[in-house]
Amino acid sequence: MKPLLLLFSALLVTISIFTCSAFAADKAMFSTKPTLNHGEKWRIGYYEGGEYYDYKGWFIATIKGLMENGWIEKATIPVDKGEYTTGVWNWLTTKMKSDYINFVKDARYSARWDDTLRAVMTNDIINRLNTKKDIDLMLAFGTWAGKDLANNRHSTPTLVLSASDAIGAGIIKSNEDSGFNHIHAHVDPSLYKRQILIFHDVIKFKKLGVAFENTVNGKSYAAIETINKISNQKGFDVVPCYTQSDIANQKEAGESVLKCMQKLSTQVDAIYVTQQGGVNSETISQIVEIANANRIPTFSQAGSQEVKQGLFMSISNSGFKYVGQFHAGLIAKIFNGAKPRQLEQIFEGPPKVAINLKTAQLIGFDPPMVLLGAADELYREYK
Repeated sequence: MKPLLLLFSALLVTISIFTCSAFAADKAMFSTKPTLNHGEKWRIGYYEGGEYYDYKGWFIATIKGLMENGWIEKATIPVDKGEYTTGVWNWLTTKMKSDYINFVKDARYSARWDDTLRAVMTNDIINRLNTKKDIDLMLAFGTWAGKDLANNRHSTPTLVLSASDAIGAGIIKSNEDSGFNHIHAHVDPSLYKRQILIFHDVIKFKKLGVAFENTVNGKSYAAIETINKISNQKGFDVVPCYTQSDIANQKEAGESVLKCMQKLSTQVDAIYVTQQGGVNSETISQIVEIANANRIPTFSQAGSQEVKQGLFMSISNSGFKYVGQFHAGLIAKIFNGAKPRQLEQIFEGPPKVAINLKTAQLIGFDPPMVLLGAADELYREYK
């Protein structure tokens, strides 16, 4: 029990330092006070590679952050089922009230995980930014969107949100420098390392199963490089299983994940459930059923929303609240004169974990008190 306590203590100290620095280390100080763009409202656009649960969570949390900062009038935000954000966008463009911001009605783009559509859409967006010039800020969700807009083909301020590994994917130059004055990408350099270390410290697994798409992007999403480094340090084996993720047929992607879950559940003693197209609201219950039936502990890379749905544990993201506040602050500073490149990219949330006690019971794991004490979110049931 002592090593676990020491690990969590060290984690608390490390994250507290980074969390404070994320708000204090901007290269220049900028106001976050609501302001107009030369008497006009600021215009925001949205681009995603395809629908994904995290994008919806980050987007809604950012809107709430703007509400808290006075940029948008406080109101109840409608929530789409599953991964969709179309209802949220429709509300923003028709019923949201703000004296300072306008979400441009026809400026929500989704490539729907289709490579052909993605290429056409990227050109359309960049052409619009350069010629029509009716968007003041782009929100680019995920690795696809980040890679498509993090370049010198345009100069519109762009925030890249929810990209698993912005550096490894080639979106930005480094943690400290995006490489482009108009680009900013959130990074949490040690997130996946913290996740694997905590999971290993709790479960002491000898074989860790990881399902991911065997592509550059797929490996980046799953943090395979980080996992392999830790496996060498801690002496456990990594058992891979290859899936399909960034494809237009998301049903096929989901089926590939479920096949891997069935396979891995007979080969490993723990599974790291990574972010990918096939892990979604349609498959998560089946993933949970397969793992729990085989008494396999699971760790959600995506966060506590999947723990709420039955995966064993994760690092708590408190409903994306803190990362949403971070991005709302970035938007406010950009609208007050900051260049995206001038703003701190590193942000780490508060050091808490999420645990599903029902799942712990089903897999035969009795959580120690030190683990429960470090939990910000405890779920006693799941649907």
